[in-house]
Amino acid sequence: MIVKTSLASLLCLQGALAATDYLSNAKAAVTTLQKWYNPSTGLWDTTGWWNSANCLTVLADLTALDASQLSANAAVFANTLTRAQGSTAARAVKREAHARAHASRSNPHRLARRAYPGFINDYYDDEAWWALAWIQVYDLTQETRYLTTAASIFADMTTGWNATCGGQWWDKPHTQNGAIENELFLSVAAHLGRRIPAQAGYYKEWAAQSWSWFARSGLINDQHTINNGLDLGSCRNDGGTVWTYNQGVILGALVEMAQLFGDGSYVSTAQQIASAAMSALGNADGVLTEPCEPNCTGDAPQFKGVFMRNLAVLYKAAPSDQIRSFLLKNADSIWEKDRGDGDALGGTWSGPFASADASTQSSACDALVAAAAVSQ
Repeated sequence: MIVKTSLASLLCLQGALAATDYLSNAKAAVTTLQKWYNPSTGLWDTTGWWNSANCLTVLADLTALDASQLSANAAVFANTLTRAQGSTAARAVKREAHARAHASRSNPHRLARRAYPGFINDYYDDEAWWALAWIQVYDLTQETRYLTTAASIFADMTTGWNATCGGQWWDKPHTQNGAIENELFLSVAAHLGRRIPAQAGYYKEWAAQSWSWFARSGLINDQHTINNGLDLGSCRNDGGTVWTYNQGVILGALVEMAQLFGDGSYVSTAQQIASAAMSALGNADGVLTEPCEPNCTGDAPQFKGVFMRNLAVLYKAAPSDQIRSFLLKNADSIWEKDRGDGDALGGTWSGPFASADASTQSSACDALVAAAAVSQ
């Protein structure tokens, strides 16, 4: 018997197979990531404190795509909530990438090996990474303790508002005023505003104030990309490095703003930034490249995944062939050119593979999970 198959059916099957492949790759890579997870500390060995928050977010994002993993990963979420904030095992990572863009700081701070109860420490951006991670876990589990943790973190973050140039300080010693901490502050406020209706007005006020400052701060340059910070003397864009994560966090923040305020102009702004960033930071083959490659150290190996994660959030809000193609192309390059034994993933996605740790692995996992999300 001859079975006739329509072109539409073939295309549908092809799309389904592609989605399965990307998801399978993402699951394999996250399985490797979890080999660095230390149940006794609730953190991921070989990387730093804020990086572990991003590892947790990767795990939550994958679980959102594959609900069959929720039972097993829920135990990781709960263990991390309990143990990480009491652990003194966080590796002291140089803040080199952030410091290089700020001439005012010649000696990068190191994170001390001490516990951070409530996920509170001396860096407002670190706090925000954990807040966003717990919000994502809350979205999956609907367990109030995770959302309460995020809200408590944000309350501490508000104490860093009103820096010398306005907006949010980067750290509690008040040494820098830059992009990432302000993007994260905006994102956490907008996320909480949509998830805590009883206090929506409070969070909306913070989110609106934060975006109003950011939009006029000068951090978004004439090319529609975002530089690293402000010069505290002039309060002008310092012309610092255009890091990938500074182009990423703002995308997710603006999508949340659009949903919180019912205003599509926020998404339009995000699309403009995303398009500029893909053009500016993609190599000749369209593979995302950090300005410091191939010699990225300190925090920088974590950055690219943050961009890819938020690019997928923007795609969900406003599907785009440009974004989908970019995400899939990068996932393909990682898997084909930057993968070592045991599905270990390095930091240079165009290859060749050199080495991997929990930072490079989780960053690459972000890209694979994002590709799986847009291919479904």
